[in-house]
Amino acid sequence: MNRKFVAKSNFVLRSVLNTKENIDILEEFIEVILNIEIKEAKINPYLEKMKEHLPAEENFGIVDLRIRTIENEERNVGIQMIDGEHVLTKMLLYYAQIHGNQLEYDEDREIAKTNTINILDFVLNKDLDYHSKMVVAKETMSNMINDYLEIHIIQLPKFELQNTENMTLKQAWISYWKGENIQEAINKSEKIKKLDKLLEKYWREEVME
Repeated sequence: MNRKFVAKSNFVLRSVLNTKENIDILEEFIEVILNIEIKEAKINPYLEKMKEHLPAEENFGIVDLRIRTIENEERNVGIQMIDGEHVLTKMLLYYAQIHGNQLEYDEDREIAKTNTINILDFVLNKDLDYHSKMVVAKETMSNMINDYLEIHIIQLPKFELQNTENMTLKQAWISYWKGENIQEAINKSEKIKKLDKLLEKYWREEVME
């Protein structure tokens, strides 16, 4: 994994990305992973408001967004990095947290579909591709529930890029998270370049306790 993410990855990324000024970085990453186009996005302030009150096991994740696609579909999106312990439990707890946070919104809006993006620095399942998706099966649940549950899993060690010259935007993002071909990834995306500068600034100014 990119060494800038080693120490308390979710906390560090939440510190630099969970702001209105940097929401454009999040938008680009979400678009390439979910294969959508975002019309507008807004940070849900619930986690920031509650961070002092949440127990450690619930105070995880990078960001909680409410987005609207160009088709005017509303979704909630959460992004987190996960270590090697209790992985499936963490995925489900995080999904439940992001989806359930909608009840805390001050705005009068309907409950919408929730997507979570889980970035892993290890192989969870050797049979799955580096990017896989979990949904509730239509055969076992109603279509209404199926519309609500969608969990994306990114297994960084399984990602391999043979040709950096034809790197796609999605490949650039995964390469950056993994810590490979970083300069090529930065050259591919102004948003990745912006994130890299933010992280460099964060670590320069970090005060060791």
